[in-house]
Formats: sequence, C-alpha cells, structure tokens
Amino acid sequence: MAASVLVIDDDSTVRDSMVAFLDDYDYQALPADNAEQALSILAQQLPDAVVCDLKMPGTHGIELLEIIKQRYPQLPVIVVSGAGVMDDVVRALRLGADDFLVKPILDLEVLHHSLNKALQRARLEADNQAYRDHLEKTNRELKRGLNELRNDQQAGRQAQLRMLPDPLEYESIRCEHRIYPSLMLSGDFLDYFELGDNQLAFYIADVSGHGASSAFVTVLLKNLTYRLRRNRQRGSSDDLIHPARVLDRINSELLASELEKHLTMFYGVINTRTLQMRYSVGGHFPMPVLLDGEGGRYLEGRGMPVGLFSEARYEEYQVALQKNFALLMFSDGILEIMKESTLNDKEAMLLNVAVRSAGDLSRIATELGAGTTGDLPDDIALMAVRRGRL
Repeated sequence: MAASVLVIDDDSTVRDSMVAFLDDYDYQALPADNAEQALSILAQQLPDAVVCDLKMPGTHGIELLEIIKQRYPQLPVIVVSGAGVMDDVVRALRLGADDFLVKPILDLEVLHHSLNKALQRARLEADNQAYRDHLEKTNRELKRGLNELRNDQQAGRQAQLRMLPDPLEYESIRCEHRIYPSLMLSGDFLDYFELGDNQLAFYIADVSGHGASSAFVTVLLKNLTYRLRRNRQRGSSDDLIHPARVLDRINSELLASELEKHLTMFYGVINTRTLQMRYSVGGHFPMPVLLDGEGGRYLEGRGMPVGLFSEARYEEYQVALQKNFALLMFSDGILEIMKESTLNDKEAMLLNVAVRSAGDLSRIATELGAGTTGDLPDDIALMAVRRGRL
C-alpha cells in the first residue's frame, strides 16, 4: 500500500510541484497550505509522514512541529527551510524532525530519498515497539504462569509433606527421616508403618528425574502401599510382609502406568519380637548401613530398578539384628554432595560418617552438608530405623 504524505507549504507552486512529484512515485500526497488545515487533516486521516515548510504565515512551522510531535510523537516529519533560517532548522531537529531540506529543492529526488529513510526508520521503530509490547505481554503472561506454577508447586509440596510419616516408635524401635529436595517437589520418598503381629515395615525410594513428574510417582507409591495395608487388614493379601512381592507389585504397576518413570527402592520388614529383618533391593544405591555392637557395615543385596523391566525378579534377604542397632538408609543424592573423587571413596566416607554419628541423622546431614548446601544437584533422603543406644 502506498505511503501517505502530508505536504504543508503556503507557496502553492512549491506545494503543487512536491505533490505532483510524490504522485509520480506512487505516494498518496495530501496538500495543506497552512497549519490549521494541516491539523484538521491530521485529525481526520493520520498520514505516514509529513513534509512541512518552516516559514509560513499564521502559525509558524516550528509551532506546528511542536504540536505534531506532542500529539503524534512517532510521526516522521521532514522540515523545509530557506538557507537563511538555520536557527529554526536546529530547533526543528531538536524537537524531533527527521531531516531538513533547503529551499529551493532543485532535485526532488532528494525529497524522495529523505522520505524513504524517514519511513524506514518509522517502520523499524513501529516494529521494535510492537516487539517490545509483545515481549512485555509475554513477560506478564510468563510471570503469571510462573506464579501459578509456584503456587501449584507449593501446594504440591505441602501435599507431599503430608504424605511423609511422622517419627514412629513401635515396640522399642524408632523410625525417623530427613528429606532435602533439590527442587520444591522431591522425587525421593520413604515411609514406615506398623503391620501388627510384631511386624514393622519401611522403605526408601528414589524416583528417576526431578520435579512434578517424579513427585507424582511418589503419590502412586504411597497409594499402592496404602492399598496393600488395607488388603492386609481385610485379610485378602499379606504381600506387605514379603519384601520381594512388594517390589514385584510396584514394578508391575509402574510399567502398566506407562509414565516412563522408574525408581530404585529398598524395602524391609522387621519382626520386633525376634529382631529378624527381611528385605529386598530394587537397584537401590547406596545400600543401607547397619550399625551395631560389631561396628558398621553395608548390607548385602542387589536387584534391578523398579518399573523398568517387565522380566525383573527380586530376591529376599534376611539378617539377624542385635538388641541395639541402627539401620541407616540414604538416597543416592547424598553421594552427589560429597567431595571425594571416586565412588569407592564416597562409600567409605559415608560409612565412616555413619559410624561416627552413632545413627544420628542430624549429625550425618550436618557433617555432609545436606541441610546447608544451597542448590542441591539431586534430592537427598535419609532414614533411620533404630533400637536402643550404640
């Protein structure tokens, strides 16, 4: 579409020649012979550019320029002036005129060149302004979305915290935990609960990935163990007292969910009367540390991650616990914050810290920096199941 240009000049000869020239270049030329007529045209039809003579009777061209720039600050204006009024030209440029041409304009191609530059600049400024407006709108929407996401994550975090157990003491065995999420929502999860008949069950799980999708799997895990507990109370299933069955059940349900998430897990059951512990391992690392009168050691056992392979099979292990013991469990995030260079060195250091702590989770977290590190590379979970004093 042809650009429209308002040509303001009281000299009809000059004005008509510029209008005719602009028509030849396919501009839509709008003539005006004074400021009042020009302002009337501007109010009815805003052109793409203005060519304005500075020396006119009545309202001076400088005054008209001030009015135009106040009302239409982005409108390109080219001023035309005789050689003897350069002070007016300087004032016009300071007021925002895009260019000035000296009368008489012997070659009107100069006018076309000046208009072309002014229109290009105006289009560029308009595009930049539109882009800035778009960015501001996008930023507002992004901030609003982030606020909604933050509120959702805070609500999710509160829900996840409510799913975690309170410290539990059952027949002289005490269970407690600490969780330090790398994000607001954690992919680490743990639980412990009484099963009756002198049975205490507990587990620690580390879901692959981070954030909301991993946290969602912890909800499924909590729901599944709740259903298994309800089944046991009803007498329809005793899977919960068989660790390998529990891991097999979780493996099947995760695969069926098609969430493309898996987890590592350690699940154990202690007979509080005989102090016999049976457990199963689903790819969990590091293995739990057992502290007793003989010192500290990692439990034995291995198994495939849960929710990754349909053919996975889980073994059940058994260990006799001493009268006084502490079983310490960790997610692998604890290894991420340790400064040792090799995995073997990290395992050795973790065992040493566990032994020195005598099973105190707060001391372990403080010594390894789990609770003081600002940005954690991974979620960290710690759990202790203990009896008596070491």
